Amino acid sequence: MSKTSSKAPPKTAPRILHLHSTFDPGGKEVRCTRLINAWGKEAEHGLVSGDLERRGAARLLSPKVSVKWPRFPALQGRPTPARLKRLAAAMAGYDLICTYNWGAIDAVMAHTLFADAFKLAPLVHHEDGFNEDETERLKLRRNWYRRIALGRTAALVVPSKKLERIALEVWKQPRTRVQRIANGIDTRAFATAPRRDVLPGLIKRPGEFWLGSLAGLREVKNLGALVRAIAKLPPEWHLVIAGEGPERDALWQLAIDTGVEDRVHLPGFIEQPERIVGLFDVFALSSHSEQFPISVVEAMAAGKPVVAPRVGDIGEMVASENGPYLAPPGDEGALVAQLRALADSPAERKRLGQANRDKARAEYDAQGMTRRYQALYWGLMDRNGFVK
Repeated sequence: MSKTSSKAPPKTAPRILHLHSTFDPGGKEVRCTRLINAWGKEAEHGLVSGDLERRGAARLLSPKVSVKWPRFPALQGRPTPARLKRLAAAMAGYDLICTYNWGAIDAVMAHTLFADAFKLAPLVHHEDGFNEDETERLKLRRNWYRRIALGRTAALVVPSKKLERIALEVWKQPRTRVQRIANGIDTRAFATAPRRDVLPGLIKRPGEFWLGSLAGLREVKNLGALVRAIAKLPPEWHLVIAGEGPERDALWQLAIDTGVEDRVHLPGFIEQPERIVGLFDVFALSSHSEQFPISVVEAMAAGKPVVAPRVGDIGEMVASENGPYLAPPGDEGALVAQLRALADSPAERKRLGQANRDKARAEYDAQGMTRRYQALYWGLMDRNGFVK
């Protein structure tokens, strides 16, 4: 007599709701699209952007995945009981609810207060970093609100050790709830050197060197420091910042004022960063605040040295050989000094790049990240036996 399972696996794909304050391309949005693409038809997804005009990351989604954009109450506003109840009602009917960062915290509070009334699915909250108003110090009122709102979450996912410590010590979350899952990428995709003319209107010419960055053009990224830095590097060095955001005009005006507008290039957001990172000679960040930036992993996978402030987990992310080229937070002079040192040493750039590539492949590949997220999500939905 053959053995049969006492519980047949579900035959339909689970429905996952994702709540974002905006869905413009950024670390958490790009990761979300990559996970959705990796799971293909294994799940159906509802995507919500609190700002309907900011959904640029949607173009990264594969046409083969099942994604809908449901109408949803405003994610931000006064947290009155009536408004929170409306948010809770809109979350009904899904198998898992995923919320992202402070911009979706009211939905987390709504879930904690009304999960039983609306028979809501488990909720996983994701914290990837902070807005400009919390770069130097967390706000006490927000800390208290987070503690209460997170009271019934099934899991709190963070990518960095710093955020893990904050979740445990500041937000007072139990150890069993906090999950640290490092951001991962397809490291092999960055192994091939791209063509010099891969970007329309921008060609890397012989004898030219690129200081490159992938970043949203926002105040917290402090990209003006890189514009000022390029003015202090030899004239054959150019600055290429791939990204979009509200600081674009200000950065371009700074380039003009500094007299380096012919050496500063802002090609916009690049959907496939592997098409450009390989052209960088040095990768740089200048942010006031970071946690676990995917862009650093992408630069490492492409075999590039990294110069950045020692913020968030960057000091632990890069290879040990690269550590001396990280600057103290807020020290623009030190950042420029490290860039000048690498600009003068091709051999050092090659040595650091190889060490970074080896570490990225060993520790930050997307397959491991995807497996961990799927184990968490599907486990909470009791869907580990799901059959396509």
